[in-house]
Amino acid sequence: MWKFSVRRIMIMIPQLFVLSVLIFVLAKMMPGDALSGQIDPNIDPARIEEIRQEMGWYDPWHEQYARWIGGVIQWDFGQSFRFKMPVTELMGQRIENSFWLSLVTLIFTYLIAIPLGITSGRYNDTLRDSLITGYSYLGFATPIFIFALVMLWVFGFQLGWFPTSGSVTPGLVPGTFDYFVSKVYHLILPALSMALITTYSTIQYLRNEIIDTKQKDFILLARAKGASESRVYNRHIFRNSLLPIAAFFGFEITTLIGGSIFIENIFGYPGMGQLLIESISLRDYSVVTATTLLFGMAAVLGALLSDIILSIVDPRIRIK
Repeated sequence: MWKFSVRRIMIMIPQLFVLSVLIFVLAKMMPGDALSGQIDPNIDPARIEEIRQEMGWYDPWHEQYARWIGGVIQWDFGQSFRFKMPVTELMGQRIENSFWLSLVTLIFTYLIAIPLGITSGRYNDTLRDSLITGYSYLGFATPIFIFALVMLWVFGFQLGWFPTSGSVTPGLVPGTFDYFVSKVYHLILPALSMALITTYSTIQYLRNEIIDTKQKDFILLARAKGASESRVYNRHIFRNSLLPIAAFFGFEITTLIGGSIFIENIFGYPGMGQLLIESISLRDYSVVTATTLLFGMAAVLGALLSDIILSIVDPRIRIK
């Protein structure tokens, strides 16, 4: 196991290097910079050019990249031009919110998808299966930002069951029970909105795997030996059908990253996704490159985690 893990980590190193180069180059290719259209028009344009020279924005891209990646290795992403603070400190204020949003969304996703997938696969070609399949197709066809807006309008503004913005009620003291309850309360609607619309893939994968597994010879043999139907499903079919769910875990993380960008902006939730959109609008490219790199790193680590979980769940897998 450890040999496989080390090998996969070694493969990640060139992946992260290529990812960092692409992110940095694409950010530099974006039009304008942090001084474009955001300063007093009475300032002498010559002075603006001096500032750009002092910041090194006219240096060759590879020199700028070398300085940037050198700081990244030391966990120093530079200074935010717009927020007037270190990027690392700025992201530290947001990354905790994004982490909890992703975690709660992942929990909701599996709480919804696994029972529905099992029911759909066990009772395939029935009314139950048709209803669940229809729900998954609806989730596949509905854009996440449209669904999130509907959820916000219905449960936030019309019914008033949940807050419509923020991550905690202002004025509460961190560390208190009321603060914790408020954090959870603000998480429920955005996390549930993202979970409900992203469960379709997990449902379909689990359904198809169950249908395929229950037709295999060892299942027929278990039934021939007189095993009860519940034992056949719980001990044989369901256990073997978890493999694609484990392999799909990394993709779930990537989906959460992309979805959280829309969710955080729609619900006014102060996380990394909202920070990314704000930084793009303000042309604060030091923050843009840092947040995008972290999102990319999370996707790569998710793929690594999927491979490790898959090899643990199925001992028959031997990766040489």
